[in-house]
Amino acid sequence: MTLLPQEIIRHKRDGGTLDPEHIEHFIEGLTAGRVTEGQAASFAMAIFFQGLSVPERVALTRAMMHSGTVLTWDLPGPVLDKHSTGGVGDTVSLALGPAVAACGGYVPMISGRGLGHTGGTLDKFDSIPGYVTQPDIDTFRRVTREVGCAIIGQTADLAPADKRLYAIRDVTATVESIDLITASILSKKLAAGLQGLVMDVKFGTGAFMDNAEDARKLAESLVLVANGAGLPTSALLTDMNESLASAAGNAVEMAYAVDYLTGRRREKRFHEVTVELSAEMLLLGKLAATIEEARDRIERAISSGKAAEVFQRMVVALGGPGDFLERHKSHLQAAPVVRDIHAEHAGVVQKVAARGIGVAVVALGGGRTRPQDPIDHAVGLTYLAAIGETVDAHRPIAIVHARTEAAADAAARAVRAAYVIGEGKAAPGPTILDRIGASA
Repeated sequence: MTLLPQEIIRHKRDGGTLDPEHIEHFIEGLTAGRVTEGQAASFAMAIFFQGLSVPERVALTRAMMHSGTVLTWDLPGPVLDKHSTGGVGDTVSLALGPAVAACGGYVPMISGRGLGHTGGTLDKFDSIPGYVTQPDIDTFRRVTREVGCAIIGQTADLAPADKRLYAIRDVTATVESIDLITASILSKKLAAGLQGLVMDVKFGTGAFMDNAEDARKLAESLVLVANGAGLPTSALLTDMNESLASAAGNAVEMAYAVDYLTGRRREKRFHEVTVELSAEMLLLGKLAATIEEARDRIERAISSGKAAEVFQRMVVALGGPGDFLERHKSHLQAAPVVRDIHAEHAGVVQKVAARGIGVAVVALGGGRTRPQDPIDHAVGLTYLAAIGETVDAHRPIAIVHARTEAAADAAARAVRAAYVIGEGKAAPGPTILDRIGASA
């Protein structure tokens, strides 16, 4: 077979297996502009329908990884990261990065912005005045080395082929391919020069994968391909059938993370996911010999305040206020309309359509439906009632933070529609369903 783009597309369209050379040539052409958008769209569609073998997935991931800068590190500890497939109230990265750094890991976390109903870690950090979410590579390296943790956005130098291919997939109905999702996520992580990665693969009403079976397939693909590409990786399947934190938005989630790190509020589900993902990172980095030791180290880093100290140092190193932990409320934007949302009748929360919660935040202005949409960092929802909790005239199902009364009214209707209130007892499923290791 020749290396012409159309012949590579034809071979995959007809169910053939692509050699690494063919994949590398196609991705090089995509990066250089020799491959057209139409050809890239056809390539993605052929993969969507025909799928990729594990060796093909590894080759595609590696090719996209090498399409730009690949970072290398010379640090006294392991370089580790975590990636979530996205959800509602998923504030974990804000606490996890500093906690792992407090235990001797180095966490150069390249995060994304929110799109659709899921929030983005980068948008949350944009709510901190002065914090630079898109620093140059030298600053990124320096902060990681000096602080142990730097949470930033993807630079143009890292995996540019992925950025171009994703933009094409987004408008050609090929986003949902597990093969392409795998290569997209892992190419950026491999380009960051990691030595260990933990995947948080979510399932449920607020996740992109609404059932555990599909989430498991994605987790197994990510773990297989990452390890096949030389990056030690494990994954946890975690529940997203309700908001993970009791806050959803940008400034409100940042405030939640500060309260968590400083000990003012530690909710069970959020704490469990944060500790388990962090402990997996310590195991991969050989900073703990057993999962029990890893959990204990993370628990102590959080309870002692060391994780909070790392967080504050990171904020300052990337341009944020020196007193952010102590005075975060004075630094974060506050919405002018704040009021309770009560259920139409008292009862026990039976189910939550978590996607509906996320969509309500987007409608308030706290998310985007297009990449170029502006974000209102002040708006969101707090005090979200959990499954099994009793709501009544005293306990609302949420508090809305809105720009206008009309926006608050619309959010209230959406939030009520997302909650099922009943009479009987109710309990959520397990927060962490399973662990997928390298032998998956």
